[in-house]
Amino acid sequence: MSLKFVDSHCHLDMLDLADFDHHMDNVIVQAKEKQVTDILSIAVDLDSFPRILSTARSYANVFASVGLHPCHSPETTVTQDELEALANDVKVIAIGETGLDYYMNNGSCPLGESFLWQQERFRQHIRAAIASGKPLIIHTRDARDDTLRILAEENADKIGGIMHCFVEDLETAERALELGFYISFSGIVTFKNATAIQEVAKVVPDDRILIETDSPYLAPVPMRGKKNQPAYVAYVAEFLADLRGTSVEHIAKVTRENYFRLFNLPG
Repeated sequence: MSLKFVDSHCHLDMLDLADFDHHMDNVIVQAKEKQVTDILSIAVDLDSFPRILSTARSYANVFASVGLHPCHSPETTVTQDELEALANDVKVIAIGETGLDYYMNNGSCPLGESFLWQQERFRQHIRAAIASGKPLIIHTRDARDDTLRILAEENADKIGGIMHCFVEDLETAERALELGFYISFSGIVTFKNATAIQEVAKVVPDDRILIETDSPYLAPVPMRGKKNQPAYVAYVAEFLADLRGTSVEHIAKVTRENYFRLFNLPG
């Protein structure tokens, strides 16, 4: 069986192309050399979305999402209608990265008076996803209960999506699975101290597991400490195969099938 990996979450627009002779072609080539054939490039703000979409249009197996990351400036608003209009492109297959992030220690998510602005923006994304028929890409940090509550209140089970870069406990995974979501593991799962995440990764059903890089962040072992890139998703697959007592061919197969099924892609 020939290996074919999918990177279900990366940020191509954030890569330092100086590391790739200043050309995106080389990112794609290096990914293919590691049998990574399909890539989902994730938007975190609306300013960068045109570049992300342009890149997706340039490569047959690269697709894009549209959305506002929960840490993106609170003064920026977006409506359901605006998101639907931006998502109305064959190369846009997901809504997000959206969700909730209550982590405050590094000051990257301004609190203001409350997190209500995050919650309202999150709801707009869920409604746009349901209306457009394009699954959600969910980010949650220190906000598990509110994330799951709002997904349930907004009937996100009608569209589903991905709990990306999963770092929560088994109960959270089970609740997300009940809502029709897939669980995606990044390079974090390969870290020595990620034992709790690894316990979850052992038991997520084959038909709901995905792999990602979240590049240029979170490079997996043995590349930890380096800038991440889509090619490195192969290391996540190899680690999960060992962890789950199966073959890397099996992990490649099921995660690829899950990706194509979730986003209703041919092939």
